[in-house]
Amino acid sequence: MTINRIELVQGDITKVKADAIVNAANTSLLGGGGVDGAIHRAGGKAILEECIKIRNRQGSCKTGEAVMTTAGDLPAKYVIHTVGPVYNDGKHGEDELLTSAYLNSLKLATENHVTTLAFPNISTGIYHFPKEKAAAIAIKTVKDYLADHFIVRQVIFVCFDDENYGIYKKLLKY
Repeated sequence: MTINRIELVQGDITKVKADAIVNAANTSLLGGGGVDGAIHRAGGKAILEECIKIRNRQGSCKTGEAVMTTAGDLPAKYVIHTVGPVYNDGKHGEDELLTSAYLNSLKLATENHVTTLAFPNISTGIYHFPKEKAAAIAIKTVKDYLADHFIVRQVIFVCFDDENYGIYKKLLKY
């Protein structure tokens, strides 16, 4: 399904053909569970090797920030690693940090002339961000960014599970 420059699919982000896919990374950049682990496993050691170089250069990747590596064995060209917030009670800047994670990923994509970009559902797994709230932040941030920027021509929201897919479908009014 496509609404202008936004597409919604249900599936595995490691199989998506896009210029770049976004990884819901942790601050260490060394892989983990969920989508992070899946991307590192499917992409192979080239991703981890570049993440280690980034860590050696700048230290960890802070919450809300983004860095880019090769996509290794994935069908994409690049992986943009962003760190979403762990959700506590919503009173510690979680909404702003999640917005920053999406926005910094989009900015990095633009700087590197990425025309198609796929996002997973950032922070909604083990970081416990409320799924509907996270989806609303993701959609608003992407729509606002795309309204003023034209290098990124298409954003694909890739939902792994039925619940997130249903939420995005409702919010995007499909």
